[in-house]
Amino acid sequence: MDRKIKLKSLNPYITCNICKGYLIDATAITECLHTFCKSCLIKHLEANTNCPTCDMVIHHSYPRQYINFDRTMQDIVYKLVPGLQESEIEREQQFYRQRGLPCPKEMLIGEETKEKSPEPDDGNQEELINLCLECAFTNQIKQVFVRVPTRTTVLYLKKFIARKIFKIEDLHSVVVFCNCEEVDERDTMKYIYLSKWKFDDVPLVLKCQQKIKT
Repeated sequence: MDRKIKLKSLNPYITCNICKGYLIDATAITECLHTFCKSCLIKHLEANTNCPTCDMVIHHSYPRQYINFDRTMQDIVYKLVPGLQESEIEREQQFYRQRGLPCPKEMLIGEETKEKSPEPDDGNQEELINLCLECAFTNQIKQVFVRVPTRTTVLYLKKFIARKIFKIEDLHSVVVFCNCEEVDERDTMKYIYLSKWKFDDVPLVLKCQQKIKT
């Protein structure tokens, strides 16, 4: 005879220790492996550098570089809690509809462009991030929305911007900024999102421009 396990008995393992609700966008601290809702943890790290559960110092200067999306945990939560995933999707869709914005989780590519998103040559990555590309100082291009793997580097993004947006071959003449700070070609989208992006909202907004030859 199968033994039934009550969901209540599992709650301590699938709830966020900050908001006390079920985990949404489960995000783990790499140093101690405690997991929280992404939005809860990001907000906590704005003023703290320690784990909310065990008080371990994550990193004195850049704690957001030491957190990762826990896909396995999130899948477990959605399987255990009936209707949670559907209600969360509906809530997020309603949030963006009320503000007249496209929902990032629905947006594979914006209406402004039909070009293929850039991807690294060495394979696909399940974890994706939505980007909004804008011209840094002029209206040379309209906003372009793309969805790429989080491990995509700025170098690959420059190749996409050069060929598909600026219609040039020299990718090194493209400069990419996040919050008015030029980003390094070796940086990944995940690193930029966690360490340089100052807002919890997605998409991640990156500005680009062509270098002026003298």
